[in-house]
Amino acid sequence: MRHGNKINHLGRTHSHRKALLSNLAISLFLHKRINTTVAKAKALRVYVEPLLTKSKEDSTNSRRVVFSYLQSKEAVTTLFRDIAPKVADRPGGYTRIIKTGNRLGDNAEMCLIELVDFNTLLINEKVSAKAKTTRRGKKKKEDSSEAVVNTNQSDETLSSDSKTE
Repeated sequence: MRHGNKINHLGRTHSHRKALLSNLAISLFLHKRINTTVAKAKALRVYVEPLLTKSKEDSTNSRRVVFSYLQSKEAVTTLFRDIAPKVADRPGGYTRIIKTGNRLGDNAEMCLIELVDFNTLLINEKVSAKAKTTRRGKKKKEDSSEAVVNTNQSDETLSSDSKTE
């Protein structure tokens, strides 16, 4: 029985699972999003989120702790230089899992796991949607009022021209 055993072993030995999660974490930090199975993504989220929390404090000790998990200087540098400043004000929930359907070969559930603050499409859509709705109403009112003013001015110029002749 598996009373209280909450870790998903992913059908691998301890050392193989450790290497798998480390490699997935490196890929996630370097590429900001990866495509994988749902089970691996859920295990990766548990592995990565404490590393992101640790990276908020840029000290020698925290860099060494993160390096002990990742074993990649490139990934640690990217994490502390690019990712940590963006997630500094976020209290948690640094990753997002989006299910993409089933894999063709073995029908495994696939998903996209990404860092929340690095999805530029969602960030741009939110900003532009607000801007469009507020500007649209103002333009209609301004255009109609300008049109009325312009017609009154043109009538006055016509009447003044006819008086001079």
